[in-house]
Amino acid sequence: MITYQIEPKLSANTFVDLLRRSTLAARRPVDQPQIIEGMLRKADVIATARSEEGSLVGVARSITDFHYCTYLSDLAVDEAFQRQGIGRRLIEFSHQQAGLQTNLILLAAPAAATYYPYIGMESHPSCWIRRAAETPHECDRKP
Repeated sequence: MITYQIEPKLSANTFVDLLRRSTLAARRPVDQPQIIEGMLRKADVIATARSEEGSLVGVARSITDFHYCTYLSDLAVDEAFQRQGIGRRLIEFSHQQAGLQTNLILLAAPAAATYYPYIGMESHPSCWIRRAAETPHECDRKP
């Protein structure tokens, strides 16, 4: 049984551990604790999935204005728990917390591009990015 909750105080170490057990660590600054800490503390919605034993098996981290748009910036599920609907449920749960009236927006990792249409999301033909000066964009990194 998996439980879903909001965890605004999720620790950086726990988050990084999950990123490493998913495929997302290759595209996140897991070796820069100050950045990870800032990512967590400035997020508006941190939805988690935990196993019966209490271990973290999934997380969805979002930034939102709670009225018009919600940017789902991280979706990570432990590889041992994938294909059980946890990612879909985390998306639904975090979107509910941000407000279903908001548009849910995300950038898909190349390996996950086929997943999002499968769960009912539609592709948008245009995305524009101004990349950070010192941080390579996740699409430039090899998984």
